[in-house]
Amino acid sequence: MENRVFVITGAAGSGKTTIRNYLHEKYGMPRVITHTTRPPRGNETDGVDYYFENGDSFFKHHYLESVLYAGNYYGSSYEGLQSAWQKNPFACIVLDGAGAVTYKRKLGDQAVIIFLKVGDTETLKKRMQIRGDDTTMVAKRIKSREYTRDLELPEPLIGKAYQIVNTDLRQTKEQVDKIVAKYLTEE
Repeated sequence: MENRVFVITGAAGSGKTTIRNYLHEKYGMPRVITHTTRPPRGNETDGVDYYFENGDSFFKHHYLESVLYAGNYYGSSYEGLQSAWQKNPFACIVLDGAGAVTYKRKLGDQAVIIFLKVGDTETLKKRMQIRGDDTTMVAKRIKSREYTRDLELPEPLIGKAYQIVNTDLRQTKEQVDKIVAKYLTEE
């Protein structure tokens, strides 16, 4: 079985972390832990949810991709991906649209892209507030160029990614199961 990384992408609040957690729980896919300079949310743990970095420590890693998003750096290291694949040939990661494009370009068929979309911005805004995002940060994020960009599947991924409208979690999980099943049956 070839190593695969299931890349979950979409706008903030589209359900990326929920689906990543589902892949981890149902299929035992290790999460590729990424690095960020953003402060942790109240329930997040360093080394589990992210490697929380400062401006200096962030740049000491070897990145497959990194991006400046809403004023903070995010990146996934080659070491993190290899570490996940040592545990299971299938791993999962949450990336923004630019990161997903980079993964597809650099890893080809090893990167399975799942783009999550939600019908309207108000739903996304509500989800971000429910998960505990600061109201000021939510307003700033919704006005950012990156947020607007991630509302639609990036052009380089058209025809190369699975698209799921995530308005019903049960149906979304069923669609994700069908995608994973295609790769589980590979020889």
